[in-house]
Amino acid sequence: MASEDITKLAESLAKTQVGRDQHQLSFKGKSLKLNTAEDAEEVIKEIEEFDGLEELRLEGNTVGVEAAKVIAKALEKKSELKRCHWSDMFTGRLRSEIPPALMSLGEALVTAGSQLVELDLSDNAFGPDGVRGFEVLLKSSSCFTLQELKLNNCGMGIGGGKILAAALRECHRKSSAQGKPLSLKIFVAGRNRLENDGATALAEAFRVIGTLEEVHMPQNGINHPGITALAQAFAVNPLLRIINLNDNTFTEKGAVAMAETLKTLRQVEVINFGDCLVRSRGAVAIAEAVKEGLHKLKELNLSFCEIKRDAALIIAEATEDKSELEKLDLNGNCLGEEGCEQLQEILEGFNMAEVLGSLSDDEGEDDDDDDEDDDDDEDDKDEEEEDEEEEEEQEEEEQPRLQERGQGEQESLPSKKILETHESTPVSSPVDVATFLAFPSPEKLLRLGPKCSALVAQQTDASDPEKVVTALLKIASVFKDEDSVKTVVHEMTDALMRKAFSSATFNSDAFVTSLLIHMGLLKVRGQEGRGLKVCCVSKLHSHFKTVQELKARACQGAHHSLLETGR
Repeated sequence: MASEDITKLAESLAKTQVGRDQHQLSFKGKSLKLNTAEDAEEVIKEIEEFDGLEELRLEGNTVGVEAAKVIAKALEKKSELKRCHWSDMFTGRLRSEIPPALMSLGEALVTAGSQLVELDLSDNAFGPDGVRGFEVLLKSSSCFTLQELKLNNCGMGIGGGKILAAALRECHRKSSAQGKPLSLKIFVAGRNRLENDGATALAEAFRVIGTLEEVHMPQNGINHPGITALAQAFAVNPLLRIINLNDNTFTEKGAVAMAETLKTLRQVEVINFGDCLVRSRGAVAIAEAVKEGLHKLKELNLSFCEIKRDAALIIAEATEDKSELEKLDLNGNCLGEEGCEQLQEILEGFNMAEVLGSLSDDEGEDDDDDDEDDDDDEDDKDEEEEDEEEEEEQEEEEQPRLQERGQGEQESLPSKKILETHESTPVSSPVDVATFLAFPSPEKLLRLGPKCSALVAQQTDASDPEKVVTALLKIASVFKDEDSVKTVVHEMTDALMRKAFSSATFNSDAFVTSLLIHMGLLKVRGQEGRGLKVCCVSKLHSHFKTVQELKARACQGAHHSLLETGR
């Protein structure tokens, strides 16, 4: 063979070289343009010949619908596949091409019986429709073992966030029924325009999952309602180590809510709230949380948050006993030259001067300290106006829904301006049923209005035992010994149970079984379609007594209903 032919062959092999190790097959960064089945022949061959394939890297290529189908066919026999690095693999594709391509690949993993540990679809601009493309995969048994889900920069938007959240909840429900609940550890979804509604939907999923260790959701246009929802969800994820919400908008309300959650967490190592408009009052609240706990804290980023000098100094003082702290970033705030010097002096006094990041972009101290109060007051007004607008929008959306269900105008949500309340309940802005059930709290319960029992019963599908159980337990979760709360909880559970058990189509056996499973009294064993086998769990949930009391009360109401209907 001529030397020039050998050179050409070597160059050709270099271009098509595929990275391999014992369990990984990598086509990363090969810039392959796979449009047709013929284009994907080499990829398919490598996949088929790779025994024990656990990790497949397709980043940095572009895969069309037809090519995805034949690659998927090759994956149907790869049951050992655990990690799919599929970011940036639809460059130059039409948005309509991506969902069917993802669907083919996802269905192949389900067919193979893969047990995924990591799924990375970042940097694929598929939008809400793209989430539909892997929705079936997320709900399948192939994702019961999922620990890392990475969807950075995918343009999901609010709609995609809601679809994703629903899929995660369904995955958790199904996996829990199989005795192996979804234990997601790492969630990445930066730059997705999730906004408040998308973040709130995902927060509900996070509350259900409860095993998160890292959450990265920077640059999503989330304001204080969404931040507050996330904070409440983080509170029931005690293993959280990294919280990255950079470049969203906390304001004081969101910062205070997040600070309250930080007080309950013990494993947090990294807090990135940079460019989040925390402002001084929010910063002081976070400083209090840092001072009271967070002994494993390694990095605190509150840069570019419009924090004034005094608040910044309080933050520095709060780090005194944080022996693990490696970086404190307060750059881009309003400290002034003197404030920067004081900040450095405080940390030097703790022998921690090296942890302070650059202050080169400091905005300088305001001449008038009163400006801060004016700014915060103006901020509060903006937030109140925003809350009112959101509540009005919710009311406008809810009104036709109720009328469509035959409830009429008399059963519409309470007026925002005129709100009748239970005794001893302060007058404040009302809350709709959907908001309460999404993130229940005693305060929201009392703001539902005097018709809350009827509304909850009306808006819960009593023909679905699972939905009745879910609503019942969410109501139960806010139970308190306070008479005002206790009375409303009892009334709501009575109304809900009465409606359910008075229906001739309600499956009471399925309801009881589902309730006991959710309460932790029963654990499902066996596979779907082979009959339900259950066994008692020795360790009950910590809130069992509360749920038990509510269940007894609710069942008493249901018993009366049964007597009345002659069932």
